[in-house]
Amino acid sequence: MDALFLTAGGQAAINNAYSPDCQQILSQELRLLPPVYSKQALLDNAQTYQTASYLFSTWGMLPLTEEEIEALFPALKAVFYAAGSVQAFARPFLSRGVSVFSAWAANGVPVAEYAFAQIILGLKGFFRSSVLYKAGQAEAARQVNATVPGVYGAQVGLLGAGMIGKMLIERLHTVNVQLLVFDPFLSHAQAQALGVRKAQTLEEVFASCQLVSNHLANNADTKAMLRYEHFSLLPPNAVFLNTGRHAQIDEPGFLRFLAERPDVCAVLDVTDPHEPLPSGHPLYSLPNVTLTPHIAGSLGLEVRRMGEYMLAEYQAFSKGLPTRYSVSLEMLKTMA
Repeated sequence: MDALFLTAGGQAAINNAYSPDCQQILSQELRLLPPVYSKQALLDNAQTYQTASYLFSTWGMLPLTEEEIEALFPALKAVFYAAGSVQAFARPFLSRGVSVFSAWAANGVPVAEYAFAQIILGLKGFFRSSVLYKAGQAEAARQVNATVPGVYGAQVGLLGAGMIGKMLIERLHTVNVQLLVFDPFLSHAQAQALGVRKAQTLEEVFASCQLVSNHLANNADTKAMLRYEHFSLLPPNAVFLNTGRHAQIDEPGFLRFLAERPDVCAVLDVTDPHEPLPSGHPLYSLPNVTLTPHIAGSLGLEVRRMGEYMLAEYQAFSKGLPTRYSVSLEMLKTMA
């Protein structure tokens, strides 16, 4: 079978996601055609890829129309994407009957680990008390630590119980927090199986949880879904953590709330529409905001986990065995 690597990120991106061992296995099992790093190169050498059965990619996957897929890859069976969200390119492939596999589960592992770490810190008052203590306000810092619940038995709210949410739930059960989950797609039976309580409204979560962590799917229905009236319900010294998408926050109301409530801290690993934010953005100057540069996802050697997941998916798919990480058009409605 013929296959190729396809990414605008070039060979560096391929090497980042697919380890030397992974690439060697693929080269032994498949005839690898020349890799493609731009749509123009693909169009200029269209006949070269007519026999390709599989595409392997990572961040920088080139989006193609249904017509381009039909013309360029008439023999294509599957796309294996060693990265997270496939929203930017998957629909035309799926509509053409091409299977799409994503390493979203592999990329979700470090996100869940990052969120778990920040939740532990947040419940112990780390973000607020560290700012105060560093500013020489030791007594104010002690007051914060005297009022936060700590970890054991604390009420934590999760927005979204998708793949990352479920990974996080599993980790949080190890520290005995009480979990309240808002997810319209989560049934009461599923909530019970996960060992969490299902919230009926966002208001319920924000009003009753010391820390709220956002993992909602990123789509038109969730855009600007989290508003001033939700944040204003947070209890004293609460924390809002966002490793999902910043577009789900109504930013004017969010900024107003943060200015009014310096006791509440926001830990943001994502911003919108820019990363990094433009110079002078209010989030830079608010003392109760902690910004990290989108580091929750796979970094360093963690990235190779995604290539290994896609190698395993290819091996199962090519042998007609069950796969774990295929994506469907229906799934795209709720996936990040």
